[in-house]
Amino acid sequence: MAKGTDDTIAVRIGKALADRIISGAIEPGARLRQDHIAEEFNTSHVPVREAFRRLEAQGLAVSEPRRGVRVAAFDLGEVKEVAEMRAALEVLALRHAAPHLTSAILDLAEEATKAGDKSRDVRSWEEANRAFHRLILAPCGMPRLLATVDDLHAASARFLFAAWRSEWETRTDQDHRAILAALRQGNTESAAATLGRHVQWIGRKPVRTASGATREAFAIVG
Repeated sequence: MAKGTDDTIAVRIGKALADRIISGAIEPGARLRQDHIAEEFNTSHVPVREAFRRLEAQGLAVSEPRRGVRVAAFDLGEVKEVAEMRAALEVLALRHAAPHLTSAILDLAEEATKAGDKSRDVRSWEEANRAFHRLILAPCGMPRLLATVDDLHAASARFLFAAWRSEWETRTDQDHRAILAALRQGNTESAAATLGRHVQWIGRKPVRTASGATREAFAIVG
Protein backbone atom coordinates (compact mmCIF):
# COMPACT_ATOMS: atom_id res chain seq x y z
CA MET A 1 0.00 0.00 0.00
CA ALA A 2 1.38 3.44 -0.92
CA LYS A 3 2.45 5.80 1.86
CA GLY A 4 0.04 8.50 0.68
CA THR A 5 -2.87 6.06 0.82
CA ASP A 6 -1.87 4.97 4.32
CA ASP A 7 -1.87 8.61 5.45
CA THR A 8 -5.33 9.21 3.98
CA ILE A 9 -6.78 6.13 5.67
CA ALA A 10 -5.07 7.03 8.95
CA VAL A 11 -6.69 10.46 8.90
CA ARG A 12 -10.11 8.92 8.20
CA ILE A 13 -9.72 6.37 11.00
CA GLY A 14 -8.41 9.00 13.38
CA LYS A 15 -11.37 11.30 12.73
CA ALA A 16 -13.89 8.48 13.11
CA LEU A 17 -12.39 7.32 16.40
CA ALA A 18 -12.04 10.89 17.67
CA ASP A 19 -15.75 11.52 16.98
CA ARG A 20 -16.67 8.37 18.92
CA ILE A 21 -14.42 9.28 21.85
CA ILE A 22 -15.60 12.89 21.99
CA SER A 23 -19.29 11.89 21.81
CA GLY A 24 -18.81 9.28 24.53
CA ALA A 25 -19.63 6.34 22.25
CA ILE A 26 -16.25 4.96 23.34
CA GLU A 27 -15.85 5.60 27.06
CA PRO A 28 -12.74 6.70 28.99
CA GLY A 29 -10.49 3.74 29.75
CA ALA A 30 -11.84 1.58 26.92
CA ARG A 31 -9.21 -0.36 25.01
CA LEU A 32 -8.74 0.46 21.32
CA ARG A 33 -8.14 -2.91 19.67
CA GLN A 34 -5.90 -2.62 16.65
CA ASP A 35 -7.14 -5.86 15.03
CA HIS A 36 -10.79 -4.91 15.35
CA ILE A 37 -10.27 -1.41 13.98
CA ALA A 38 -8.17 -2.65 11.06
CA GLU A 39 -10.93 -5.13 10.22
CA GLU A 40 -13.66 -2.48 10.50
CA PHE A 41 -11.88 -0.14 8.09
CA ASN A 42 -10.64 -2.96 5.87
CA THR A 43 -7.01 -1.96 6.17
CA SER A 44 -3.66 -3.06 7.58
CA HIS A 45 -2.30 -2.22 11.02
CA VAL A 46 -0.03 0.53 9.62
CA PRO A 47 -2.67 3.30 9.23
CA VAL A 48 -4.37 2.18 12.46
CA ARG A 49 -1.14 2.72 14.39
CA GLU A 50 -0.76 6.14 12.77
CA ALA A 51 -4.36 6.97 13.73
CA PHE A 52 -3.56 5.98 17.31
CA ARG A 53 -0.56 8.33 17.30
CA ARG A 54 -2.81 11.15 16.12
CA LEU A 55 -5.30 10.42 18.91
CA GLU A 56 -2.47 10.45 21.46
CA ALA A 57 -1.27 13.82 20.14
CA GLN A 58 -4.82 15.16 20.65
CA GLY A 59 -4.90 13.83 24.20
CA LEU A 60 -7.72 11.43 23.37
CA ALA A 61 -5.77 8.18 23.79
CA VAL A 62 -2.83 6.86 25.81
CA SER A 63 -0.40 4.06 25.01
CA GLU A 64 0.40 1.77 27.94
CA PRO A 65 3.32 -0.71 27.93
CA ARG A 66 2.04 -4.29 27.44
CA ARG A 67 -1.55 -3.06 27.65
CA GLY A 68 -2.00 -1.41 24.28
CA VAL A 69 -3.85 1.82 23.56
CA ARG A 70 -6.75 3.04 25.64
CA VAL A 71 -9.09 6.01 25.56
CA ALA A 72 -7.68 8.67 27.86
CA ALA A 73 -9.49 9.28 31.11
CA PHE A 74 -9.86 12.81 32.45
CA ASP A 75 -10.38 14.54 35.77
CA LEU A 76 -11.17 17.98 37.13
CA GLY A 77 -7.52 19.02 36.82
CA GLU A 78 -7.55 18.36 33.07
CA VAL A 79 -10.86 20.17 32.62
CA LYS A 80 -9.41 23.21 34.39
CA GLU A 81 -6.24 23.04 32.30
CA VAL A 82 -8.20 23.06 29.05
CA ALA A 83 -10.40 25.91 30.29
CA GLU A 84 -7.38 28.06 31.19
CA MET A 85 -5.66 27.31 27.89
CA ARG A 86 -8.80 28.17 25.97
CA ALA A 87 -9.15 31.45 27.86
CA ALA A 88 -5.58 32.50 27.11
CA LEU A 89 -5.56 31.48 23.46
CA GLU A 90 -9.07 32.59 22.53
CA VAL A 91 -8.48 36.02 24.07
CA LEU A 92 -5.26 36.28 22.05
CA ALA A 93 -7.09 35.27 18.87
CA LEU A 94 -9.95 37.68 19.53
CA ARG A 95 -7.61 40.65 19.99
CA HIS A 96 -6.07 39.92 16.58
CA ALA A 97 -9.46 39.17 14.99
CA ALA A 98 -11.37 42.20 16.29
CA PRO A 99 -10.08 44.74 13.70
CA HIS A 100 -11.27 42.42 10.92
CA LEU A 101 -14.73 41.55 12.27
CA THR A 102 -17.49 42.84 10.00
CA SER A 103 -21.16 43.37 10.75
CA ALA A 104 -21.91 40.34 8.58
CA ILE A 105 -19.63 38.11 10.67
CA LEU A 106 -21.13 39.40 13.91
CA ASP A 107 -24.63 38.80 12.54
CA LEU A 108 -23.69 35.17 11.79
CA ALA A 109 -22.26 34.80 15.29
CA GLU A 110 -25.53 36.14 16.70
CA GLU A 111 -27.47 33.58 14.67
CA ALA A 112 -25.22 30.83 16.07
CA THR A 113 -26.00 32.02 19.59
CA LYS A 114 -29.73 31.98 18.88
CA ALA A 115 -29.40 28.45 17.49
CA GLY A 116 -27.66 27.40 20.70
CA ASP A 117 -30.46 28.88 22.79
CA LYS A 118 -32.97 26.77 20.86
CA SER A 119 -30.99 23.52 21.16
CA ARG A 120 -32.77 20.61 22.77
CA ASP A 121 -29.74 18.32 23.06
CA VAL A 122 -26.09 18.68 23.94
CA ARG A 123 -24.74 17.86 20.48
CA SER A 124 -26.66 20.62 18.67
CA TRP A 125 -25.79 23.09 21.44
CA GLU A 126 -22.09 22.22 21.19
CA GLU A 127 -22.13 22.67 17.41
CA ALA A 128 -23.78 26.09 17.73
CA ASN A 129 -21.42 27.13 20.52
CA ARG A 130 -18.36 26.08 18.53
CA ALA A 131 -19.67 27.94 15.47
CA PHE A 132 -19.97 31.14 17.53
CA HIS A 133 -16.39 30.91 18.77
CA ARG A 134 -15.01 30.04 15.33
CA LEU A 135 -16.79 32.97 13.70
CA ILE A 136 -15.40 35.62 16.04
CA LEU A 137 -11.88 34.12 16.15
CA ALA A 138 -11.25 33.06 12.53
CA PRO A 139 -10.41 36.58 11.23
CA CYS A 140 -7.28 36.62 13.42
CA GLY A 141 -5.51 35.01 10.45
CA MET A 142 -3.32 32.81 12.66
CA PRO A 143 -3.82 29.21 11.45
CA ARG A 144 -1.61 27.50 14.07
CA LEU A 145 -3.38 29.31 16.87
CA LEU A 146 -6.78 28.43 15.43
CA ALA A 147 -5.79 24.76 15.00
CA THR A 148 -4.79 24.61 18.68
CA VAL A 149 -8.05 26.27 19.71
CA ASP A 150 -9.96 23.70 17.62
CA ASP A 151 -8.19 20.86 19.47
CA LEU A 152 -9.10 22.45 22.80
CA HIS A 153 -12.72 22.75 21.69
CA ALA A 154 -12.69 19.03 20.89
CA ALA A 155 -11.48 18.35 24.43
CA SER A 156 -14.18 20.66 25.81
CA ALA A 157 -16.81 18.80 23.79
CA ARG A 158 -15.64 15.49 25.23
CA PHE A 159 -16.01 16.76 28.80
CA LEU A 160 -19.41 18.21 27.94
CA PHE A 161 -20.78 15.02 26.38
CA ALA A 162 -19.50 12.94 29.29
CA ALA A 163 -21.49 15.08 31.71
CA TRP A 164 -24.60 16.01 29.74
CA ARG A 165 -25.16 13.50 26.94
CA SER A 166 -28.11 11.83 28.71
CA GLU A 167 -29.93 15.09 29.41
CA TRP A 168 -29.54 18.73 28.52
CA GLU A 169 -30.65 21.87 30.29
CA THR A 170 -31.75 24.56 27.83
CA ARG A 171 -29.89 27.80 28.49
CA THR A 172 -29.65 31.37 27.23
CA ASP A 173 -26.07 32.46 26.68
CA GLN A 174 -25.86 36.01 27.98
CA ASP A 175 -22.06 36.00 27.74
CA HIS A 176 -22.21 35.55 23.97
CA ARG A 177 -24.56 38.50 23.73
CA ALA A 178 -22.30 40.64 25.91
CA ILE A 179 -19.29 39.73 23.76
CA LEU A 180 -21.17 40.64 20.58
CA ALA A 181 -22.42 43.93 22.06
CA ALA A 182 -18.87 44.92 23.06
CA LEU A 183 -17.49 43.99 19.63
CA ARG A 184 -20.19 46.00 17.84
CA GLN A 185 -19.23 48.99 20.00
CA GLY A 186 -15.54 48.53 19.19
CA ASN A 187 -14.74 47.68 22.82
CA THR A 188 -12.30 44.83 22.25
CA GLU A 189 -10.96 44.74 25.81
CA SER A 190 -14.43 44.33 27.30
CA ALA A 191 -15.21 41.58 24.79
CA ALA A 192 -11.91 39.84 25.56
CA ALA A 193 -12.46 40.01 29.32
CA THR A 194 -15.94 38.53 28.98
CA LEU A 195 -14.69 35.80 26.66
CA GLY A 196 -11.85 34.85 29.02
CA ARG A 197 -14.23 34.58 31.97
CA HIS A 198 -16.84 32.80 29.87
CA VAL A 199 -14.66 29.85 28.77
CA GLN A 200 -13.25 29.28 32.26
CA TRP A 201 -16.65 28.57 33.85
CA ILE A 202 -16.92 24.87 34.69
CA GLY A 203 -20.25 23.17 35.33
CA ARG A 204 -20.71 20.05 37.44
CA LYS A 205 -23.42 17.43 37.78
CA PRO A 206 -23.79 13.85 39.05
CA VAL A 207 -23.84 11.18 36.34
CA ARG A 208 -24.49 7.46 36.51
CA THR A 209 -21.75 5.16 35.26
CA ALA A 210 -22.20 1.91 33.33
CA SER A 211 -21.84 -0.03 36.60
CA GLY A 212 -24.72 1.91 38.14
CA ALA A 213 -22.57 4.01 40.47
CA THR A 214 -22.83 7.80 40.60
CA ARG A 215 -19.89 10.18 40.13
CA GLU A 216 -19.40 13.91 39.78
CA ALA A 217 -18.75 15.04 36.20
CA PHE A 218 -17.22 18.38 35.27
CA ALA A 219 -17.43 20.21 31.97
CA ILE A 220 -16.58 23.49 30.29
CA VAL A 221 -19.89 24.96 29.20
CA GLY A 222 -18.76 28.05 27.31
